[in-house]
Amino acid sequence: MGKARDKVSMIDGFSDPDGKFGPGDIVVIGAGLAGLFTALKLTPLPVTVVSAAPLGQGASSAWAQGGIAAAVGEGDTAEAHAADTIAAGAGLVDEAVANTIANEAGDRIRDLLAFGVPFDRSLEGNFVLSREAAHSAKRVVRVSGDRAGAAIMQALISTVRKTPSIRILEDYEAEDLIVEDGRVAGVRMIRGAERGNGTYTLMPAAAVVVATGGVGGLFDVTTNPAYARGEAIAIAARAGAQIADAEFVQFHPTAFDIGLDPAPLATEALRGEGATLVNNDGHRFMIDLHPDAELAPRDIVARGVFAEIAAGRGAFLDCRGVLGDGFAARFPTVYGTCMDASLDPARDLLPIAPAAHYHMGGIATNLDGRSSLDGLWAVGEVACTGLHGANRLASNSLLEAVVVAARVAGDICRLAEGANDLGPVEPRRVADGVVADPLVRAELLDDVRRIMSKDVGVIRDRAGLRRAFNALTAIERAAEGDTVLSNMALAARFISGAALLRRESRGAHFRRDCPATKARANHSLLVLSELDALAELTCPDEVGRDASSKSDTTVTP
Repeated sequence: MGKARDKVSMIDGFSDPDGKFGPGDIVVIGAGLAGLFTALKLTPLPVTVVSAAPLGQGASSAWAQGGIAAAVGEGDTAEAHAADTIAAGAGLVDEAVANTIANEAGDRIRDLLAFGVPFDRSLEGNFVLSREAAHSAKRVVRVSGDRAGAAIMQALISTVRKTPSIRILEDYEAEDLIVEDGRVAGVRMIRGAERGNGTYTLMPAAAVVVATGGVGGLFDVTTNPAYARGEAIAIAARAGAQIADAEFVQFHPTAFDIGLDPAPLATEALRGEGATLVNNDGHRFMIDLHPDAELAPRDIVARGVFAEIAAGRGAFLDCRGVLGDGFAARFPTVYGTCMDASLDPARDLLPIAPAAHYHMGGIATNLDGRSSLDGLWAVGEVACTGLHGANRLASNSLLEAVVVAARVAGDICRLAEGANDLGPVEPRRVADGVVADPLVRAELLDDVRRIMSKDVGVIRDRAGLRRAFNALTAIERAAEGDTVLSNMALAARFISGAALLRRESRGAHFRRDCPATKARANHSLLVLSELDALAELTCPDEVGRDASSKSDTTVTP
């Protein structure tokens, strides 16, 4: 089930809005880096940013430690950056997208500097750059060592609050898209404090940009904040949008295994500075698995860590001897986590485990963020442009967010030229009558996370994926109007369903029953009706659309 697209077609075939916007602001759902950067680039058009939490809270962007990958160092080139991106993506990176985003990186870094982001500089004024796994050069632009995300967000929030054309609606969560005449015309949302009283808010929109982040909250162990639950994938799919490459979930190999939810992250830059991975016996197990050892692509490192834990040997990050007395200054976030857990990185091994970290799939878009649904754009982790392929290159996520955000804004601004009815419209409250039971929701949400971690995690197989898909389908049906639960279950179904259909191992998607990688790389593309059809099949692996063509013939994908 589900179309397949060849690896160069991700930027073709998307909606072509005619610019006849209806009344309303441009509504940006999500207030992380992608959402705020889009809003600023849309100035002076009227923009309403819908944020599920107060600005600066609940966004994965603020937690990003490494920084932004950009070829701004001496001797580095955008071509080399694109080549590294393509190599890491396991055959699924859209080369045109990779080259465009790498080439536009420098301009977006300059934008961030203009917004007040204090990137680390040397005494000579050059960027201080870090190297991360699978990069061929030091090219990660950072702030205070490991505080890039927080510093970037602080600068953008300050600028947004001073921009008169941007309205912020905090503590609102999007629940559904309003579609009229085949075009997105607004958003149904609810204030968090009012959830459960049956009252919603409708926000008319000239255009909607989804920038809600990832899916980590669907898993038991994640580095993502609680709001990263994949709901926007479900919201867009219910409205008719296509979902691409949903099976590809990147697990960060070095999350602190200290019993916290979300799990704190031990940045990959530590390994770039010489930290190693060892088991209980002190053995550097990654040397046995890849020539680049600890700096191998993330999927390989994550599986290596997972295997050591599963075998009972444990996995640890050994930072002893890394940077000496300068550790706390270079990596203050990691150092603070260690102190809180009574760990001393100069003396102790740091316990780690793989954690759901980044979703390469999402709402299918072109390079300008256009979805397959008129009036709907997507940007950041919630979108799938084809940049990351099957395995994201480290620190490319923040880069993609700002580059595509600027392109989304440019696309909407071009379409809005001459639109007479584009203007602010106040949201209105409406009664819905659906009241969810919070106790039932909490229990079933825990079930979703447990199911996803057990059967749709680092290592998968057909039996587990089918078990997960069936269980998630049952949970979605049991939601009975609880939109949070229903949307989370549907997003999880897209991930498990796409993983079930991909009968190979590629990048972050590894199936022990199909360990080989097929010769031809193809994107997966699903709409809701195709996903629903999987629930009716007894053996879904035997039905689908040819993954090596664009025909509708019934063959094994």
